[in-house]
Amino acid sequence: MLDCAIIGGGPAGLTAGLYTTRGGLDNVTMFEKGMPGGQITMSSEIENYPGATGHISGMDLMIPWPEQCQRFGLKHEMSEVSRVSRNEDGTFSILKSDGSIDKAKSVIVCTGSAPKRAGFIGEDVYFGRGVSTCATCDGFFYKNKEVAVIGGGDTALEEALYLAKICTKVYLIHRRDTFRSAPSTIERVKNSPNIELIVNAVPEEVIGDKMGVTGIRIALKSGEIRQIDIPGVFVFVGNNVNNQVLIQEDGSFLCDMTQWGEVKVDLSMKTSISGLFAAGDMRESAPKQVVCAAGDGAVAALQAIAYVDGHH
Repeated sequence: MLDCAIIGGGPAGLTAGLYTTRGGLDNVTMFEKGMPGGQITMSSEIENYPGATGHISGMDLMIPWPEQCQRFGLKHEMSEVSRVSRNEDGTFSILKSDGSIDKAKSVIVCTGSAPKRAGFIGEDVYFGRGVSTCATCDGFFYKNKEVAVIGGGDTALEEALYLAKICTKVYLIHRRDTFRSAPSTIERVKNSPNIELIVNAVPEEVIGDKMGVTGIRIALKSGEIRQIDIPGVFVFVGNNVNNQVLIQEDGSFLCDMTQWGEVKVDLSMKTSISGLFAAGDMRESAPKQVVCAAGDGAVAALQAIAYVDGHH
């Protein structure tokens, strides 16, 4: 039986693997069906990870992490986990897609989330070359330039305010004329002199050249097409939480979740189920930054060690 099963091999999962093995758990396996590293490996440049100075890509940042973990005994199994369930004796069953089952005393789930796409032409083509889903990560590259933000929820408005401090102008494009955000946030956006609201509008196409994005075409309610020449487009239309492994046979979730499908955790990354922890982008209120996911993984690991030690 495993002391700890870690589901997912991004920054949270790898850090959890490092801390559990180095902290004395003997039998720890990280289940990651692909290469470890997570979403951040898609980023072309990282400037805000502490200690990572100079030009470094997300892939370069993550390359040494698995080797460091494996030095302390972390096993990486390239299997897809279908479901995590709890047994009557308090242990957990890890059902894999090939039908085999592993048992574990504790589980840390770090399966992440993926930003939803808005679905306009060129969105995938220029992703990472002018189309972004993270203002904190990429906003600085557009300092003193104009950008567009697509979306109408809390995240879109908060990120538009963040970008307005860096960029000369932010075009906020929303398909309706009302916003799904806190009234105080809406008020701040409306009072920001360098945010232009473009409502009842749908992005049709992002255009560019081999260097990256050069503009966006928007379909207005009147039927006309407006083109804005900008080098950056930020898309905030929600996230898909990768929570499938927590769905039980009867369709319910193993632990308490938010209405958006994120795992409810306390400050110790504990879920509502004893011995089950969640870390990284899949937990509620996740900042979706590598440094935060890594911190989550460390916290969850320390708690898992204490849990296993107390249930010998």
